[in-house]
Amino acid sequence: MRKSSELPTQPKTDNSIPIDSLEVSGSIPGQDSLISLDNPAYYSNRELSLLAFQRRVLEEAELSENPLLERMKFLAIFGSNMDEFFMVRVATLKQAAAQGALDLSIDGRSITAQLTTIQSKTSELFERAYSTLNVLTVMLADEGIEIVPYSKLSPDEKKSLRHFFRQTIFPTLTPLGYDPGRPFPHISSLSVNLAILVKDQLKTSRFARLKIPDSLPQLVALEQEQNQPKRRSREIRHRFVWLEEVVLANLADLFPGMDVIEAYPFRITRDAEIEIQEMESDDLLSTIEEAVWRRRFRSVVRLEVASGMPDHILNILLHNLPASRDDVYPLSGPLGLNRLWQLQNIDAPRLKFKPQIPWTPPELRPNAKDPLFSLIRRNDILLHHPFESFQPVVEFLRNAARDPDVLAIKMTLYRVGRNSPIVKALLKAIEEGKQVSVLVELKARFDEESNIEWARALESEGVHVVYGLVGVKVHSKLALVVRREGDAVRKYVHLGTGNYNPTTARLYTDLSFFTCDEQIGDDTVALFNRLTGYAEKSNFQKLIVAPFDLRSRLETLIQREIAISQNGGQGHLIFKINGLDDPGLIRLLYQASQAGVKIDLLVRGICCLRPGIPGVSENIRVVSIVGRFLEHSRIFYFGNDGEEEIYAGSADIMPRNLDRRIEVVFPILSQILIQRLKKEILETYLADNFNAREMQSDGTYIRRIPTDKEPLVDSQSMLANIRMG
Repeated sequence: MRKSSELPTQPKTDNSIPIDSLEVSGSIPGQDSLISLDNPAYYSNRELSLLAFQRRVLEEAELSENPLLERMKFLAIFGSNMDEFFMVRVATLKQAAAQGALDLSIDGRSITAQLTTIQSKTSELFERAYSTLNVLTVMLADEGIEIVPYSKLSPDEKKSLRHFFRQTIFPTLTPLGYDPGRPFPHISSLSVNLAILVKDQLKTSRFARLKIPDSLPQLVALEQEQNQPKRRSREIRHRFVWLEEVVLANLADLFPGMDVIEAYPFRITRDAEIEIQEMESDDLLSTIEEAVWRRRFRSVVRLEVASGMPDHILNILLHNLPASRDDVYPLSGPLGLNRLWQLQNIDAPRLKFKPQIPWTPPELRPNAKDPLFSLIRRNDILLHHPFESFQPVVEFLRNAARDPDVLAIKMTLYRVGRNSPIVKALLKAIEEGKQVSVLVELKARFDEESNIEWARALESEGVHVVYGLVGVKVHSKLALVVRREGDAVRKYVHLGTGNYNPTTARLYTDLSFFTCDEQIGDDTVALFNRLTGYAEKSNFQKLIVAPFDLRSRLETLIQREIAISQNGGQGHLIFKINGLDDPGLIRLLYQASQAGVKIDLLVRGICCLRPGIPGVSENIRVVSIVGRFLEHSRIFYFGNDGEEEIYAGSADIMPRNLDRRIEVVFPILSQILIQRLKKEILETYLADNFNAREMQSDGTYIRRIPTDKEPLVDSQSMLANIRMG
């Protein structure tokens, strides 16, 4: 049974409006009272819901069942997630506030109220995170992995670090003064810096800023001494000190002839939500390059400082960045928890999860008797990553590149990653004389520079490259292979819920679907013609494509379940998605619940819908799975009175996915695959009592814990074991 954390229990936080204070106005089927589905009390705030997800990630760092180094990894993930939260979500709210926007959030909060609550909740989360870090640091020391304060190092260790500083660190450092002849230096986002006060020989105080180089390991490894005390695991012996502490101890070398009075670490986060003037652009690639460059100089949305930083230094930073007191977050520990990722390089298998080896079905292995195209002609193929290997997707494109009968390859690329075998396969296809067309979405947030590089590399080799569409992001995941077979031409299609990235395919749960269904092939050709040319077709036969018809099709399919329930049938919906914040579809789900439709929602992150509200959502349950793998697949199940239908795709139920992106949701055509998705995947997730938290009617989450009579259901482990047979 899952145990509680070693950490003190945190008080339950409540960001909600009490249910018993609800006002009523509007009718509900079968009830005498009146309820308005526009009441803000029925909804959770988007930003606070996202913070609640970060709390669930942090809980994984607190969980005693998780191996120690994995718990540190969850702290690093939490830190990275919070960086992005400020760069995007807080930045967006601050932009709106600066523009004088008066819009209220879905739960009725003003922008100012949201920012105030965010500051309070974020401070609580970081206090909890650093408390967790302190606990884990002690536990790791018992395992022979120590992060040692510089003050507690032995004289020999300090001597060794002194040598390392002079030889390696010192040449990389550039102290920048601030005085009438030198402007306040530019501070890059997310870099760790030192704010330094020195005095010259005339006793005049001077301010300087020093950036801690991110090109060096942030945790400096110490050489082992022979007389160190024995640990329980002698085979694991690692000692580290934070890089900034080594620099702080040797600051005098950077200011010869001056006295270093005081120095404190600080770190800023800048607004990264760049606005791209696409409609006014003659060259989208150049416009995005310029926007990415401008991102470095955007306004400051957070200032993290060492908790002991005095006001006279803090005021210098606030005045010159500039930033406000509301942006300041004093922290009692190393700044930038994302830097804990370095600990994952330690070779300590028993302090990590057991390696997950993706399973490849025998018929899809390289030495299989039948070629992949032949297998797809015979039956549609569905893969569930990371439990099943992503390699067949790579081989699909490699085979297409080599096959003399393949005429053309078309695909979309959103987040590809470095050293991509997918891109290499496309380049090989060009060498083999294939027609290759690729849409590279340059506007993929934080991957713009990487995608620009890939776009140029592909274009330079003769690939037809489209840089995206004006006004929308292309978020769909699809690849089309056109193959000559006798006198006919057949279209093979790969559709996915995740990116064409083998690295994230080992970390995220996603679906891959191969088919040569003629109508899906025709739809895919039509969509690519729309993406690369000026075709206006928006009526598809089997694919559901945003922003053309995804919203209306989802509405129609939900309304069908409502009609089934109202006519005495059993309406049932199961949605597995990453986020749910679209007001219109939330209202429709409430209406479905009022009509008696059973609704199971597996929502990993943001969820603005509240389940279990009497008269509104008592037939809805919301479950969030947070575990070893990032839940990323999107699956839509419709009971249809026994004639079950399942769709999968790249879209969440959010306005951006429904209205401002090219998304593709595809039908699962085989009854065998429909049952596999329902019974093996969806029902396993819904039964989870290890990784699952269930949302309450007030918007808070409670972890599911099995009773003594219930079996433990760890959905991710079970899915891995199912695939391994």
